[in-house]
Amino acid sequence: MLRCALIGYGAWGSHHARVMSHNPEASLMAIAARTPATQDKARHEHPACRVYGDYRVMLDKEQLDAVAVVLPSHLHAEAGAAVLESGRHLLLEKPMCLSVAECRRLNALAEQGGRVLAVGHEMRLSSLWGKVKSLIDGGAIGAPLYILIELWRKPYRLGADGWRYDIQRVGNWILEEPIHFFDLARWCLAPAAQPVSVYARANAQRPDHPELQDHFSATVAFSGGQFAVIAQCLGGWEHHQIVKVSGTEGALWAAWSGAMDRTFEPSFSLKLRRGEVLEEIPIPRAAGEVFELEDQFQRFVRCIQSGGAPAATGIDGEWSVRLCLKAQQSVEKGMPVAVDGNDE
Repeated sequence: MLRCALIGYGAWGSHHARVMSHNPEASLMAIAARTPATQDKARHEHPACRVYGDYRVMLDKEQLDAVAVVLPSHLHAEAGAAVLESGRHLLLEKPMCLSVAECRRLNALAEQGGRVLAVGHEMRLSSLWGKVKSLIDGGAIGAPLYILIELWRKPYRLGADGWRYDIQRVGNWILEEPIHFFDLARWCLAPAAQPVSVYARANAQRPDHPELQDHFSATVAFSGGQFAVIAQCLGGWEHHQIVKVSGTEGALWAAWSGAMDRTFEPSFSLKLRRGEVLEEIPIPRAAGEVFELEDQFQRFVRCIQSGGAPAATGIDGEWSVRLCLKAQQSVEKGMPVAVDGNDE
């Protein structure tokens, strides 16, 4: 049994705990939660776990193999480094960090210590979005040329202590959900093509908070001439995402909808056109991040036990942060920004 712990017990952290405690190959030994309220909640929902107020104390006292970090974004770099420096494997929620330099530090610590570093881009394990990737790789639409990823949803939750609405702690809102879409676009076109430039625009509904950009759109150019359009609107309702991919011989249209992003009862579909034939592609397992989290953790466990790479590595996490920061630069400059894998 893999001895595991969790750092962070907010809305998403509790889902991580649920998945970790139900995994037959792992044991959730301890939870570190920042506030008395979340500590009490963790004790109530996981009475067999030891609960700490300081994750550093937990890392010192507990015999652990792996730790998941599910904290507000500005705390990822410090907590992730503490886990890796303590010799444990790390599953780190997105965004990996708020800067490329911090991502590189974590990647270096993982490599030096021979530890697995997985980043929470769970869409790569989705029955829906993963099927899109497999159809592209299998040549179902010929050579891919164009990807559209769009999200229409209600405004973000505040997060604990309002951190998600504090630009110093959240970094920017591109690092919230659009980071998943940058990763998804890059993954769908890999390994044949890599991003070379980003051109982005954004605006805000509240004139007193222009830094909180509710509407965002970016065009990412790739090395093979392909391009992806990524768009998000936080002025809508519920949670609705579409992915459209067009290629030289066909096209794909995937859609997902739910009352909220973490629903256990979503609706979803995938259509494929090959030549003149349009077909509905069956998706046998429910899609959504609450389901994908289970597969993500299982993949993490198997990587530690048997080797191999997690669904999203630290290098993938670094790339996603880089693209988001380049997109923010483009918004501020009002012009395209070049992207290179060596960029800070």
